Amino acid sequence: MSKVLEGLKYSESHEWVSVEGDIAFVGVSDFAQEELGDITYVDMPDVDDEVKAGEEFGAIESVKASSDLNSPVSGVIVETNDALADAPEKVNEDPYGSWIIKVRMSDPSELDDLMDAAAYKEFTE
Repeated sequence: MSKVLEGLKYSESHEWVSVEGDIAFVGVSDFAQEELGDITYVDMPDVDDEVKAGEEFGAIESVKASSDLNSPVSGVIVETNDALADAPEKVNEDPYGSWIIKVRMSDPSELDDLMDAAAYKEFTE
């Protein structure tokens, strides 16, 4: 069974969000990386790009499939995890330690639309 961390928010498209102030760290859940298999590439947006909640910001590719990445929150990209360009397998090894983008949120109330750990566990069972 995949690991779900308490204290994070989760989207139905299997992204997680961790919040520090007005910055949202966004990555993919353990469930998502297990479903994808060995990750070979992470396509990320550019810093200063705008993202909207529920809309695509990039893609993640594995030996089995390619999957869109959807932003759980709206805002502006302030940083991308460049380490994933050279080592996309980090998402498999540590999905919750391997954030993909950091977003300065324009509307933190959007977090209320996401699932907590208990709801996400139920959603993925």
